[in-house]
Amino acid sequence: MPKAKPSKTDATVLVAVADYFKVLSEVSRLQILACLKSGPMNVMEIAEATGLGQANLSKHLKVLTQAGVLSRQPKGTSAYYEIADPMIFELCELACDRISERVQQQAESLKAFGSKTAIF
Repeated sequence: MPKAKPSKTDATVLVAVADYFKVLSEVSRLQILACLKSGPMNVMEIAEATGLGQANLSKHLKVLTQAGVLSRQPKGTSAYYEIADPMIFELCELACDRISERVQQQAESLKAFGSKTAIF
């Protein structure tokens, strides 16, 4: 049976998924998400919590907001950022759990390998 060619819609969806993961592929952005897990913060609070410089932080906040990961609420002279979709934490938790399992498996493999090849 011949394989069906992916439709343009499938390709469009795949591009959107890839773009979403690109947004999450930056350590600084993950730091921002982690500090916003406890609730909304303004730029100064996020800068203090992450150690990121203002210009760098603003760039990452813009990317996260444009991707729909964060929302921005102006309050007085400040803008507060918050997580737009808490599902992001479930996604990150799934990835962290899988990475943790893989690291543990690799450590066990190295330990087994080391005990078989010990020469001392």
